Amino acid sequence: MKFQLTGLVAATHTPFHTDGSLNLAIVASQAAHLQRTGVSTAFIGGTTGESSSLTFEERRQLTQRWMEVTAGTPLKVVVHVGSNCVADSTALAAQAGQLGAAAIATLAPSYFKPRTLGLLIDCCAAIAATAPRTPFYFYDIPTFTGVQFAMPDFLAQAAERIPTLVGLKFTNADLMSYQLCRHANRGKYDILWGLDEILLAAVSLGCTGAVGSSYNFAAPIYNRLLKAAAAGDFAAARMEQFRSVQLIQLLAGYGYMAAAKATMTMLGVDAGPARLPNGNLTADQIATLRKDLKKLGFFDWVKC
Repeated sequence: MKFQLTGLVAATHTPFHTDGSLNLAIVASQAAHLQRTGVSTAFIGGTTGESSSLTFEERRQLTQRWMEVTAGTPLKVVVHVGSNCVADSTALAAQAGQLGAAAIATLAPSYFKPRTLGLLIDCCAAIAATAPRTPFYFYDIPTFTGVQFAMPDFLAQAAERIPTLVGLKFTNADLMSYQLCRHANRGKYDILWGLDEILLAAVSLGCTGAVGSSYNFAAPIYNRLLKAAAAGDFAAARMEQFRSVQLIQLLAGYGYMAAAKATMTMLGVDAGPARLPNGNLTADQIATLRKDLKKLGFFDWVKC
């Protein structure tokens, strides 16, 4: 199977009411905002989507709503189905396939970690098999999962076991491994870059598609970066990348998840609070964050 995602893929937030319950009515606003700001694809129910804090049924409802909202629009949907329970992952993958998701992705189980690469591939093969016509990505994020196998080896060994394998969501700063993955099997695989703050490094090595949380609220910065790099204007591209670094550093100082969701609310898309064990900002902290974002120039940076 050959498949490719290009441009910005936003790892979307899961919207909640103030009481912590799902607020699926907001999905339409999220989708419209992404399209308005030049994002081609939504990656739902991943790390940014707080998937490990959602119940199985909530994840099913979230997928159902995104597929309803995006039907007939250019916005594609990739459904993250990874879980510590492989049986849950297979059921979520089957649903995504039945609903016509553009692709599915899974990270490695991380409580009982697969001890060998073969066991990881067994997990992925079982999940992918339940959506036999849907492109499949493995989501490599070793800083979160603690599962650290060499991804070039994964691609080489998984190819025969997973007919729908199209690539990786590569959230890993190992640029040597990234290049080996991009060139694996004569460039067959789609290797989506997953670190927003060093996107330009990957672009210089041929990256054409990237998944990130800050694309929800700062897509214009990154679209300018991509445009400048394509034109050979790396001075302008570096300026946009540094804006990204400053923004991410600022949000991280408040607690990234809480600050990112608060920033979305400032832009008119109220994704609500984060769920425990993530924290949230007080009203005073939100007011201070708004001042800091304004001082940084953020609201000018993200004008379309």
